[in-house]
Amino acid sequence: MTLTVESPLEGLSNTSNFCTLDIQGMTCASCVSRVENALKKIPGVEAATVNLATEQAKIRFQESATTSTQELIGAVKKAGYEASKTIPHHGHLQDQRNNFWGSEGLGRVIFSFALSIPLVIPMVLMLFGIHLEVPSKIQLYLAIPVQVILGWRFYRNGFKALIGGSGNMDLLVALGTSSAFLLSLYLMQQDQHHELYFESSAVVISMVLLGKWLELNAKFKTSAAIRALQKLWPENAHVLNINDEVRHIPSIELLPGDRVKVFPGERIPVDGIILSGISHIDESLMTGESNPVLKKVGGLVIGGSMNGDGLLMIQAQAIGEESTLAKMIQLVEDAQTQKAPIQKLVDQISAIFVPTVFVIAILTALLNWYLLDSVSEAILRAVAVMVIACPCALGLATPAAIMAGTGVAARFGILIKDSQVLEIAHRLNVIAFDKTGTLTKGQPELLKTIFLNNNKNLLNNDLLELAGGLQLGSEHPIAKAFIHYLEDSHIQPRALKDIKAIAGIGIEGEIIDGPLHGKIIRLQSVQSLSLAPYYINLQNQVSPLMEDGLTISILTIESTPLAIFGLGDEIKHESKAVISRLKEMGITTVMLSGDNKMSAESIGRKINIDQIYAQVLPIDKVAHIKQLQFNEDHQRVWVAMVGDGVNDAPSLVEADVGIAMGTGTEVAMQAASITLMRGDLNLVSGAIEISKKTWHKIQQNLFWAFFFNIFGIPLAALGFLSPMVAGSAMALSSFFVLSNALLLSRWKPSTL
Repeated sequence: MTLTVESPLEGLSNTSNFCTLDIQGMTCASCVSRVENALKKIPGVEAATVNLATEQAKIRFQESATTSTQELIGAVKKAGYEASKTIPHHGHLQDQRNNFWGSEGLGRVIFSFALSIPLVIPMVLMLFGIHLEVPSKIQLYLAIPVQVILGWRFYRNGFKALIGGSGNMDLLVALGTSSAFLLSLYLMQQDQHHELYFESSAVVISMVLLGKWLELNAKFKTSAAIRALQKLWPENAHVLNINDEVRHIPSIELLPGDRVKVFPGERIPVDGIILSGISHIDESLMTGESNPVLKKVGGLVIGGSMNGDGLLMIQAQAIGEESTLAKMIQLVEDAQTQKAPIQKLVDQISAIFVPTVFVIAILTALLNWYLLDSVSEAILRAVAVMVIACPCALGLATPAAIMAGTGVAARFGILIKDSQVLEIAHRLNVIAFDKTGTLTKGQPELLKTIFLNNNKNLLNNDLLELAGGLQLGSEHPIAKAFIHYLEDSHIQPRALKDIKAIAGIGIEGEIIDGPLHGKIIRLQSVQSLSLAPYYINLQNQVSPLMEDGLTISILTIESTPLAIFGLGDEIKHESKAVISRLKEMGITTVMLSGDNKMSAESIGRKINIDQIYAQVLPIDKVAHIKQLQFNEDHQRVWVAMVGDGVNDAPSLVEADVGIAMGTGTEVAMQAASITLMRGDLNLVSGAIEISKKTWHKIQQNLFWAFFFNIFGIPLAALGFLSPMVAGSAMALSSFFVLSNALLLSRWKPSTL
């Protein structure tokens, strides 16, 4: 028999009309807009989004499109940038970091500063009253390699942008440093003793190169969560052939149905089901569950998790791109490359930012020339304006925070599929919960047993054995609850004969051994006994159980009641604490349940939920969500829905934020914008916490990005910032924004 495992992320893979490109050469938000516009102009492209922090473009095609990858790459190159098809999990940023002499490599930074420092030393010594003059030709010889060789990337990229009809950071740096360099050359020809400004152009280039190198390393750290997940795949696997001989093959060659042997301490290479063995499995990097989970025969395992102390035989099910780990990586990558709504405003500002800076720089030069009667001072102030105004930090502010936030959330089992959620979840007013499987464990359990002592020949265990015998072979949830209870109590069900279900009553069978041989035993609902003459004597014991929301079954032999069983869906141990925590956060809690009113209200009272709606059909859940989204004064209310079942999918879509439990159905997880990789309700408050943290980081980053520009440009125009200081401030702004975003990596849910 073939057993099928449903991946916790089943059905969430990308469609075929989708393409991802790595983009090289982008330096600021203006570059992002240029690449996006170039891609959107291609026939057949439905949408395109470019992320500066990940340096990737996501392109979606129309269904009838025949657009090729080469057309996309050609359009990007025509816009002035380099592009290549993304190789899954290739590590584009890793490649750049390892390229010592690359355009953003550390080698270029060191070389640039080595040539620039001698130009700056005389200025530093002047502060101590020491006058050291470096010959003008020496200054020129030191500045030329920096300007022409190390600064060539700015000319190349800036020229491409200019040809494409737009501007970017490279163009600002190229024009600014060229102005200072050419001014110094001109002054050399006029007067050998005139002050030169080679140090300004050289230091600006050095600082920008340093800023880009720091930026690259900070970007690399923001993607640490993705790399940690990618490293979970073991390279090889032990597979049994038809002769039960072990073969060692690369994990990528595994096929569904393969039997894989996993030794203690090894990583599991596939999603699958345990055929033999027992072990504790560490799934922390996938689910955020810190404690190893005990897995037995029939248990499901996730590829990439760490096997503990047992030898396991696993039947492979989901492999490669269909595995939980691969889909988890894809979801996090998608969320990191999406644009949050606030980024659209940033893009609109960036589109006009560079042209505006050019105008300000020209006005600065003209006004200072007129007021100061100094061409050199006018040019230097204009250069400072162009350098400090580079919009690098503006383009990185939002995506860097989103990358860090979604990455650290994934580490704790919170998969954020839509970056828009990060702008909504922090302001939620109401959270609605499904009951079964969300607030409760989702499976009936035998919670209460009352023995009536109406037959002195039967012990309590005898009654349990007989009740279990009635349930043997049944797939009904109540039957499973009895069998599980007996297994946990180490009680063996007793065989009966002629077992049959009786509509509206329950189930009955005939005892085949012992002093009660031939007697009819029944396990029947309390409703079927309501007219029995002896029922009134049971009401005092039955009523409290019903008020607790339990389902009541009564065991009778020849119409004599012998035991009362109360079955219920046990509340998750963390439910009450989570509801309390949400209330402390100012959030109203609601329960939407399809169960009867008594059962729903019993659960609601125990966990102190604010509002309870019982006997709610799936279509009615959607109506309730719509109703909750506006208060009595018709003001907008932000609502989240937490659920796990197929019937929750419509309401998860309708809610402003849909949160699906990873232990639920694939349909629910497809509909939700957040997936909790394990059935722990504490992650609900954790998702809200990381949303608030990320949103605050976005706000802080945008504030500092605008702060550097809004205050820096006037100071540069008035001569309070030299080009060197302006270059340093510009590099610092990008590094500050990325470092601030990286602080999110230290976050962990408050419940841990």
